[in-house]
Amino acid sequence: MSRRELREHIFKLLFFVEFHPGEELPEQLKLYFDSLGELDEKDYTYIREKFRQIKEKLPQINAELDAVAKGWKTKRMGKVDLTILRLAAYEIRFDEDIPTSVAINEAVELGKSFGGEDSSAFINGILARMV
Repeated sequence: MSRRELREHIFKLLFFVEFHPGEELPEQLKLYFDSLGELDEKDYTYIREKFRQIKEKLPQINAELDAVAKGWKTKRMGKVDLTILRLAAYEIRFDEDIPTSVAINEAVELGKSFGGEDSSAFINGILARMV
């Protein structure tokens, strides 16, 4: 599976966090992975671990996003844009394997694929302030 495909799956799992209480999340994750069918163990482990790592850092990531998003707070952001920003912020701050420019570019591309008309510009602007 390509890095982009892995990132897209992590994005989708992070999106679940907004809609499923903590006690429901394990079952939702199981259903998601079951829906993928045959998945390479290496890819499964990568997606699961990256999701776990990002989820653990959400309070810190949200605080940083709140600090750089002038006039916006994470509570007011669209859920898709917020999820993309959380993923990119994690990659920028905590994932040494991913260059900052790649994290930003991939976030903008996710915004174009899953967000609204202005999502990619919004995401790019927030991440530019972050770095």
